[in-house]
This record gives sequence, C-alpha cells and structure tokens, in this order.
Amino acid sequence: MTLRAPAPSEDGEGIVPFAALIHPSNPSSGPYGGTSLAVFPGDDAPCLISLVVGTNGLAPDEGILGRPGHARKAAAVCAWLNSGKRKLAAWSKHDPTRLDQRVPREAADEFGKYSRAIERYSNVLYAIYQPGSDKNETLKALTAFFDLMFAERGVRPLTRFEADAEEIRNGWFRYLMPVVSNNDVAELLSERRYVILQGPPGTGKTHMARELIATEYQERGKTIQFHANTTYENFVGGLAPKTTAESLGFQFAAQKGFLAQAAEEARASSGNYLLHIDEINRADLSKVLGEAIYLLEPDDPKVRVIDLPYKFEPPTGDRLSLPDNLHIVGTMNSADRSLAIVDIAIRRRFAFTKLWPQMSVVERGGCDLTRQAFQQLLSIFVDYATEDALDLVPGHSYFLELNEDKARRRLKTTLKPLLEDYLQQGYVSSFAEAVRSYVQWIDSL
Repeated sequence: MTLRAPAPSEDGEGIVPFAALIHPSNPSSGPYGGTSLAVFPGDDAPCLISLVVGTNGLAPDEGILGRPGHARKAAAVCAWLNSGKRKLAAWSKHDPTRLDQRVPREAADEFGKYSRAIERYSNVLYAIYQPGSDKNETLKALTAFFDLMFAERGVRPLTRFEADAEEIRNGWFRYLMPVVSNNDVAELLSERRYVILQGPPGTGKTHMARELIATEYQERGKTIQFHANTTYENFVGGLAPKTTAESLGFQFAAQKGFLAQAAEEARASSGNYLLHIDEINRADLSKVLGEAIYLLEPDDPKVRVIDLPYKFEPPTGDRLSLPDNLHIVGTMNSADRSLAIVDIAIRRRFAFTKLWPQMSVVERGGCDLTRQAFQQLLSIFVDYATEDALDLVPGHSYFLELNEDKARRRLKTTLKPLLEDYLQQGYVSSFAEAVRSYVQWIDSL
C-alpha cells in the first residue's frame, strides 16, 4: 500500500485535505483509483475514518468493490460500530460501485463536522465513521476498517495480532449473521404473540420451535405442518365426513381445525400455549386463514371475535376468538423458491426473525473436517452471493458430525445434492464456478 497525503500547500479552494492508503499501482500524485482507507480532518473534531473509491474509478480494485461480500462486510462493520450509540456513528453505502450516488442527506446531516469532506467526496465515500470521545471505540473502528481492507487484498495480520483481529471480526460478523437464541424468540413471542422464524435450510428453525414448546412452554403446545393441500377447513374448521351408528355410510358434521383446537387448549391451560406451524409458507395463507386473519392482531387491547360459517361443538360454537395466552410460531425455509411469498397483510401481523448458520454450533458438534467445510462454504456465500442467494447458504445442521468418516459421507449425501440442486435451478448462477469448485472438493474427500 502507498500513503497519499497532500501537503498543506496543495490545499486550496475546493480542495479537502486527507491522508489515504492507496493501491501501489496508482501514480504518485493526482487522482487515483480503487479502494483506499482515508482520513479527513473535521471542524474542530477528530479525523473522519472512511473507506473510499478513488475519484479515478474502480480500477485496479473492481474485483473487490464489485463483490457483494465487500459491501456486506462494510455494512456489518458499520452496524457493529453503531450498536448502542443511539445515533449514526457510522454509515455504509449499499453498493460501493455506484459512483453516481451521493451520501444521502439524512446520513450526511449526522456527520455535520465533516461537511466539507462529505460534500467534496460524497459520490465515492462508501463507509465512514466519526470518532467520539471514547478513544478505544475509535481504535476499534480504525482497526476494523484496516483489517477489512487488508483482508480483501489477501494480507493477514502478524501472528501476535491474529487473536485481536479474530475478536474484531467476530464482533462485526454477528451483525452480518446475527445469533438468535431461544430466549430471544421466547421474549419476542411474549411481546408480539405471533412470530415467524425464517432462514436457510439446516439452521435449526423447527428444532428451536420444538425446544420452545418443551422448555419455555413446559409442553403446553403442539406442532402441525402446512403443505400445498392445507385448507381453511383443516386450520380453522369446516365440514368433514363422520361415521354414525344410525345411518349407513357417513354424514358431514362441523369439525374444528387446528386453530380452533389450539384456542380451546390454550384457554384450558395454566400458562402460555404455543402452536407451532412448520413450513408455514407451503400453504396459501390467505385462503387458509380466511377471515381468521382478523384475529391475528397482537396490539389490539380489545378481544377480536369472528363469526364462523358452521356451529361447532362447545366451547367454540359459532364464534372464534384467540386467548391472550395463545402464541403462534411459524417456521419458513427461505431457500425454497417454489413456495408462495407471504403477503403484506400476513407480514404485518407477525414479527419476523431470521436464523443464520452459526460457527459456534459446528465447533461444538462437528469435527475438523466439518469445521473446515463449513468455513469454506460460508466464505463463498458471504463473499459472492447476492442478497437473494445469501438466504440459500446451507445451515450448520449439514456439518454436525463428530466422526470424520461419517462426516465425509454426510457431506457427499446431504450437502452435495443440495448444492447441485442450487446449480441446476440457477439459484447461484452469479457464483456458480465457486460452488462447483466446492462440490469438486467434496468429491475429493
């Protein structure tokens, strides 16, 4: 890297002083290109720390700047630096390559002491941090920006600093793929009553829901599964054939669905009751819920009631309401592109939270091979996947095997077919060669 710091004599009208580490292929003076770490003095304030694209364009770093993972990591670093600040201490651009886009006014207003730098370089700034009074926070931010830039160039920290660098990476990575615990979901259910767990395959969504029933709800609850043929009659209630002793064959009678049954069981329960709907987006939710969608309003202080088309056995009768102690959690695989998208009316009534693959789970339940396999695949998706494709990253459950011989078979018989399906369906077309290379590595095991 080359240090660029224009002398004060070069500073004139319209020129903003700075110091920057730039790619060595750039000329020794004048405009430069590619990504750099630059600092700008503020108005009676510490220097603004930033990642910047040179005013000469993306080259020679178009490969870094155009990779989705670079913007993704910069955004995670800024989210980490903003945590707990209650103000915008850091900001990042969604796409660093969009040199036609300026720092939005809403963000620029938060960095008023650096208005000259932001006005002059608004189109090329893509990650910025304004230091506060805490010098340790400033050092943390500076180190994170440095580490990110050097890591993208393949430069590793010195051995004695590797632990520090890893601690910083772990800090901001939690904002790229946040950890959601059972307690987090239990608290969300307590506040909102209706929650949907979404995420890539193998991230433990169904397992978490069942654990919640067993622990937080002390077995007060049940699991049902939606599919393409799930109907309003299955879920809310309707007519169903019923055999009788008085007549030959059978007759139709009103039969309660899963929701009506759960409402009755919750009312008879001594505590909160959890209805877990697995694969909730496999059914046409608008049709399955019907008018019962009106009941799913956690913020209404009044009890909502609907009239049912049939009269069911007591205590439901011909009217349905949901007791306050009935909670609903749906689980949804974000990788299945063949499923119906949950519409806005449904989304407004549920709180959504996403489960991501977690290295800590693989470290506890995997072997050296699965840990290596997990890290390699996660790096491919984080670096190259588009926003849509990132939802496809296989979860940690594909890598939970302590025996290496079994781990090889598991990777070849469960993970490899999933990745081959992604390739066949074109889901990972933007980074297909990286995925194919990974599949070849699995074959070599």
